[in-house]
Amino acid sequence: MNSTTLVHELVLSAAQRAPDAAALTAGTRTLRYGELASLCEGVASGLAAFGLARAERVAIYLDKRPEFVAAAFGTAAAGGSFVPLNPLLKPAQVGYILRDCNVRVLVTSAERLALLEAELAQCHDLRQVVITGDVRELPRLEGVSTHRWDDLLQASPRAGCRVIDSDMAAILYTSGSTGRPKGVVLSHRNLVAGAQSVAQYLDNRPDDVLLAALPLSFDAGFSQLTTAFHAGARVVLLNYLLPRDVLKAVTRERVTGLTAVPPLWIQLARLDWPEDTDEHLRYFATTGGRMPVDTLRTLRQKLPRSRPYLMYGLTEAFRATYLPPEQADIRPNSIGKAIPNAEVLVLREDGSECAPNEPGELVQRGPLVAMGYWNDAEKTAERFRPLPAHLSCRCDGLVLPEIAVFSGDTVRRDEEGYFYFIGRRDEMIKTSGYRVSPTEIEEVLYATRMVGECVAFGMPDPALGQVIHVVVTPVGDEPVDPEALLAECRARMPAYMVPARVEVREGPLPRNPNGKIDRKALAAAAGEES
Repeated sequence: MNSTTLVHELVLSAAQRAPDAAALTAGTRTLRYGELASLCEGVASGLAAFGLARAERVAIYLDKRPEFVAAAFGTAAAGGSFVPLNPLLKPAQVGYILRDCNVRVLVTSAERLALLEAELAQCHDLRQVVITGDVRELPRLEGVSTHRWDDLLQASPRAGCRVIDSDMAAILYTSGSTGRPKGVVLSHRNLVAGAQSVAQYLDNRPDDVLLAALPLSFDAGFSQLTTAFHAGARVVLLNYLLPRDVLKAVTRERVTGLTAVPPLWIQLARLDWPEDTDEHLRYFATTGGRMPVDTLRTLRQKLPRSRPYLMYGLTEAFRATYLPPEQADIRPNSIGKAIPNAEVLVLREDGSECAPNEPGELVQRGPLVAMGYWNDAEKTAERFRPLPAHLSCRCDGLVLPEIAVFSGDTVRRDEEGYFYFIGRRDEMIKTSGYRVSPTEIEEVLYATRMVGECVAFGMPDPALGQVIHVVVTPVGDEPVDPEALLAECRARMPAYMVPARVEVREGPLPRNPNGKIDRKALAAAAGEES
C-alpha cells in the first residue's frame, strides 16, 4: 500500500514500487505501471505546455481506453481538474457540460469531434482539442487549436502547477434525473481517501484484477481505477454491448473483483456462469441502488465462494456504507454500516438524531464529502450544510462549522447500527395518507419471479394524492400476466401498497447514462400517456 495524498500519485507510487506490474488492460493491450506513469507524465507536460492553469478543466469524451485514463491522471499531475464525460451523452449534453464548467481542453476522438463541431462553436472558453487515434489531417476549428494525441506526448518534460490535497481535482456530472446535470466538485483528498477506504474493506491487493464495466464518468466506475492503483492491482477496461460480454471478460481475464449496478446484476444473474468462476472471482459488489434479494440469492448460488459486498453511496460523498459479506445472508436488505474513515448519521428535519428504526435523512461527514456543486450556490447550500454543533467533534472554541452532505435519502438504522435504505425523498410515493418506498414495491415484484425488470412510481390522483404505477418486463419468453401479478401483490403487500396499474413493456427498460433504470423518464412517459 502507499501513503499518497494526490490522485495522480496513486499511479506514480505504484510505478515506483513495481514498474513491471500490469496496470491496465484494454483489449489485447496491457500497460505496465511504468508505462502508464510515463503516459500520465507525458500528458501532464503537454498540458503544461498549453499553459493550463491550476484547477482549469480538461474534459475527456472517450470510451474506455488507456488514453482516457492517462488524460485524467495526467490532468491531475499538471494541476488541472479533469471532467470525465459519459460516452453515451449526446452532443447537446456534452456542449452543456463544456460550457457549464468552462472547459479549456477537450480530449476526444476524431469521430466524436465531428459530432460536436456545432456545439463547440458555443464553447467560448475552449482553447485546445486533443484528438486520439490515427489522425491524418487536423480539423480546423474557429478560436480553437487542434492537436494529435501523440504530439501532446512529445512535449518537453515540465512541471505542472503546485497543488495540495484540498485542491480541486475533478468534476463528475450527475446523470441529471431532474433538470440539468450537476457538477460535483471533488478534491484530491476526496479521491484518495475514497480509494484508501474502499481498498481497505474490499481487501484489495496487488494480485487483484478489477473489471471496469461501469462508466468512468460515474463515481463508482472511476473508483475501479483509483482503488486498483492504490493497491497496485490490474484494471481491465471493458466497453460492452451485452451482459454476456461482461461474463466473458470475467472469465477471460480471470477477474477477481466485479462491481456493477443492480440492473446489470439482474441480467447477469440469469446467465449460465462457468462452474469455476468463483475460484478466481473473489468478490462481487453492487452500487447505485439496492440489489433485489432474489437476485442476490441467485448469485450466491452460482458463486458460492465469491464474497458479496452490498454498497451504498452518492456522488457527493463517493461511498457511505457497505454490508460485510458475512451479513449478506443475515440481513440482505441492509446497506450495512459506514465505510472506513466516514461517519453516517440519521437525522430528523430539526437536526436531532433519529431513534432506532425511525426513518430520517442520511447525513455523511468526513474527508469523502465533496467540495460542492460547480457554479450552483443554491443547490450547494441545500445539500452541503453545516453539521449541527452537538453532532460535530469540534470543541467550543472552534469557530468554523463542519460541512456535511445531506443526502436527500430516507433511511433507518436498527438497534445494532445497520442502515436500511427506504427511498429518495423526491421519489417517495404519497398515497392514501401513507409514504411508500418504490424500492420496497419493486422488491416484492422481483420476489414473485414473474417479472424480468420493474420500476414503481406515483401518478397524480385526485382522491388518493397518488396511485402506484409499475412498469414491468417479461422473464425471457414468458409473458407477464398482470392480473396474476396483482394477485401476488395483494397476497404479499398491505392494500395501500398494491399497484393501481401494471404496464408491461418489452425489455430492457431505459437506462440513464450510469446504467440505472431511468425512473424519471418512465414516469414522465406514463404521465404523457394518461
